[in-house]
Amino acid sequence: MLSATIGNIDLAAILFTLFWVFFAGLVIYLRREDKREGYPLDSDRRGVTVEGFPGMPAPKEFLLAHGGTVSVPRKSADLRPLAAAAAAPHPGAPLVPTGDPMIDGLGPASYAERADTPDLTIDEEPRVVPMRVDTTFRVSRNDMQLHDIPVIAADGQQVGTITDLWVDRSEPQIYYLEARLNESLGGRSVLIPIGFVDISKSRRQVRVDALYPDQFRNVPALKSPDQITLLEEDRITAYYAGGLFYADAKRQEPLL
Repeated sequence: MLSATIGNIDLAAILFTLFWVFFAGLVIYLRREDKREGYPLDSDRRGVTVEGFPGMPAPKEFLLAHGGTVSVPRKSADLRPLAAAAAAPHPGAPLVPTGDPMIDGLGPASYAERADTPDLTIDEEPRVVPMRVDTTFRVSRNDMQLHDIPVIAADGQQVGTITDLWVDRSEPQIYYLEARLNESLGGRSVLIPIGFVDISKSRRQVRVDALYPDQFRNVPALKSPDQITLLEEDRITAYYAGGLFYADAKRQEPLL
């Protein structure tokens, strides 16, 4: 009787069903885990919490690489004031900035509330630093030496000169160019993300099309002249990204 019972079981069908049950459970688990950041979603409808399926996971403590812990999902949501107003009264209407969106962090200029501490290397040292701090870095003799090279804004005017290069100690590459602004723009030092510059060897200049001269005044400053925090990295990069859209009203018009 045992052999007859086993003979009537389709083992392949059972294994196939078990695989799909496991796979579905894995997808649900991963989908729930990826809601530890960014959820619940904000809604412009009162009393509505957007979580979707599956719901958010229970809070969990994670150990940070260089000490300390973080609990996610976080109990408190992002409570920063939103300097924008709905373009129309209906739900889902686009938001229109009410101030300077590049400073207020809207749209492409938005940034996350990351830790206001430097990212560290495995040796517990700041990861991104100027070359004056880590003198083991050198620019190849075959490459253009950027010190004292003029910085040109979107309108073709010179706004300052390059004074140093900021490098990533973990992955040897240039992250930022440090520039001293002209006295007419405040004369302070600002960082320019390397992804927003166009280096011209023939003209011996660095062009930054994201910003116009006066907008360099408001580039977010650093707390320390020789290191940058994770929050400062996000804010500076977001400011230049916002300039690609908000620096000039013409940039906000449709391409076609």
